[in-house]
Amino acid sequence: MNFHGTTVRQRALTMLRGGAKNAEVARTLNVPMGTIGYWKHVDRAKRGECPGRHSPLCPRCDGRELDNIAYAYLLGLYLGDGHIAQSRAMRVPSLSVTCADTWPGLIDACVEAMQSVLPGNRASKVQKQGCVDVKITSMHLRCLFPQHGPGRKHERPIALEAWQQEIVDAHPWEFIRGLVHSDGSRITNWTEKMIGGQRKRYEYPRYFFTNSSADIIALFTDALDRVGVEWKSAHQSRVARNISVSRKASVALMDLHVGPKH
Repeated sequence: MNFHGTTVRQRALTMLRGGAKNAEVARTLNVPMGTIGYWKHVDRAKRGECPGRHSPLCPRCDGRELDNIAYAYLLGLYLGDGHIAQSRAMRVPSLSVTCADTWPGLIDACVEAMQSVLPGNRASKVQKQGCVDVKITSMHLRCLFPQHGPGRKHERPIALEAWQQEIVDAHPWEFIRGLVHSDGSRITNWTEKMIGGQRKRYEYPRYFFTNSSADIIALFTDALDRVGVEWKSAHQSRVARNISVSRKASVALMDLHVGPKH
């Protein structure tokens, strides 16, 4: 085993701080690249530059300011079509939100929200058949989304923590928009009426939100109540409950603040 003295180590650090690559320093000083990487890591940690738990990346752990508007929207997306995963092969948890290819604007909005909530991380898009998984990794995902847990969301209790509820109360429309963009839709219903002795087609827009979790449904309807949107329960199956917004004034509010997916 080769041992490298203080002089060699200091020379390596000087080169690294000057912008030299690990491989270049290793080749020049005849030191294993793994050793160079370790020296660089320790040096950055001592100077407070090492990424990880010492970096102010998490509003919950380090007090970094959180983009509350982006967070309210992303929280809605997460509760609808999102999940956090970490396998044995993954060192860092990953948040994934599934978006249909049909809605490229939604995909872009999801990417923007993720990067606004975690500005030190980069969101990525993984193409699948008919959809895109928008992903971002961070050691602090469980801090930001404490609703994560084993099993499916509808199989366990889902409740917001006090700090999350404060954000939702302050930005209910962003939260509603995230939920509708994940598990909702805006459609046009139609019916026929006799007007002046003639049968005419009458169309009207309606919003739907469908979810299998009674707790998430309650979060959605509570937010609707807060902003003055009238809603009612539509058909309910054994696996999901459907919330409908069809009154003209309420649909107008939803169109103003949520709008159809695009």
